[in-house]
Amino acid sequence: MTEVVIREARPGDEDAIFDLVQMLGHAFTPDRAAYDETIAGYLRGDQPTVLLLVVDDGSPRLGGYALTTIVPLLTTNGPSAQLQEIVVDEAARGRNFGTLLVRAVEAACEQRGVTQLTVASRRAGGFYDRLGFADAAEYMRRFFPADRAVAGRVLP
Repeated sequence: MTEVVIREARPGDEDAIFDLVQMLGHAFTPDRAAYDETIAGYLRGDQPTVLLLVVDDGSPRLGGYALTTIVPLLTTNGPSAQLQEIVVDEAARGRNFGTLLVRAVEAACEQRGVTQLTVASRRAGGFYDRLGFADAAEYMRRFFPADRAVAGRVLP
């Protein structure tokens, strides 16, 4: 059996991560061109506040990924992290990959001096409860018209 490794995403992972992105329940249909632009920036290091970890078990497909943003907040006495996206390949579920990803995110946050890690999740609350997370808030969101967004910028 091949060793399972949680590692930072790297060039060459783009197609495998996009396959995983399509497994998430989304409010938006994944657009490959927008995805390619965004992940290229992540992999170049343009977004040092983004942590993108993947599960690599040696198979041709990645077992999952977790995307976390880290920013300093005025109220947290240091950087705060938000686990934005996490998905495990449907064929790899039941192999503990979700837990391994969350634990790797936690370790990376501790190394970066993060004071809190939050995750907004209604569908997987029991999973996060088992990992020591506490219910703290209601998740709210607002969508903006797609025609106002141009290359990552919102127009007036």
